[in-house]
Amino acid sequence: MKNQNGNSDQIARKYMDSLVIEERVLGAVKPSTKVRFLGEEFDTPIMAGALSHLKNGMGIYAEGARLAGAVACIGMGDNETFGACLETGAKVIKIIKPYADREEIFSRIRYAEEHGAFAIGLDGGHAIKTESPEFDTIQGCPMKLPTNEEMREYIQATKLPFFIKDVLSVRDAVLAKELGAAGVIVGHHHDLMHWATPPVMLLPEIRKAVGEDFILIADGGIEDGFDAFKALAMGADMVSVGRVLMPPYMTDGAEGVAATLKTLTDELASMMYRTSAADVKSIDPTVIHQAWWL
Repeated sequence: MKNQNGNSDQIARKYMDSLVIEERVLGAVKPSTKVRFLGEEFDTPIMAGALSHLKNGMGIYAEGARLAGAVACIGMGDNETFGACLETGAKVIKIIKPYADREEIFSRIRYAEEHGAFAIGLDGGHAIKTESPEFDTIQGCPMKLPTNEEMREYIQATKLPFFIKDVLSVRDAVLAKELGAAGVIVGHHHDLMHWATPPVMLLPEIRKAVGEDFILIADGGIEDGFDAFKALAMGADMVSVGRVLMPPYMTDGAEGVAATLKTLTDELASMMYRTSAADVKSIDPTVIHQAWWL
């Protein structure tokens, strides 16, 4: 059935579901999902994605990631909200919106650096309206697409690792590396761009273009540990989940977030076992095939 409105979430889901995995179980050993990321060890490559404005408090969300031995990403919110996340002891990546007021961006970079953030990101693609060639306004704050020179200034304004979020092309990934970013978050921010290429589909091309030392985080459309396995096999270093964590957050708080991240990690480990991947770095991309008829 034809996708009537170019819903990019549906397109990404259909592509993800077309990827099938061959079994390589003979001689397999029980795998480890532990990873080193930005110099720290985590129990899982599955991150808590950059959610915003959760009504029970973002600190609870970050605490859930900490309990699961995972990285937490935090989206839009003031410095006080971010500070509550950092107080949990979680390793938190702050994703900053592309505010038209550049001082708003610099002030958030300074706060993140001074208060112990793990890394910083900037959500460049969220500046443009979905169906109009105008800059958006989010929560009453005007946005602006940064120029390349402005993006370079943001990256150079901090010693923290800097990620550019919602990169969806080889061209932009290569440019992000040239600008000095530590890596990119590959995604399309849940249908902000209609008819967007599925993020996982682009990972092999991006990885080939940027090399092994540039960090790729897959974001969007990852709903379980099996999806996470596919993204890692296609070239991601880490994967980000968000929407799947919202129901357990609402019902069970930090413990619900942690339990869900652990469930996803167990699913990932099961698939690693079945494909003879002893650790995350050993996941072999040749186990992935596309069943075009699905």
